[in-house]
Amino acid sequence: MVHLDRIYTRGGDRGQTSLGDGQRVSKLHARIEAGGTVDELNCAIGVAGAAMPPESLRPVLAALQQFLFAL
Repeated sequence: MVHLDRIYTRGGDRGQTSLGDGQRVSKLHARIEAGGTVDELNCAIGVAGAAMPPESLRPVLAALQQFLFAL
């Protein structure tokens, strides 16, 4: 098992984070919250897919995951 005791991003932590375009926003910004929510939904769909759903549902779950990943 890997043990990570120190992680440095060199960005400091003043309650802000960077968007893909380099813009700095609050970690409480709606875009950051939305991204986390989409990621959690994508994970839940992955769990549903791993739970052996009916064959007809598998491509739907995979397409939803791909869409959310692109989003």
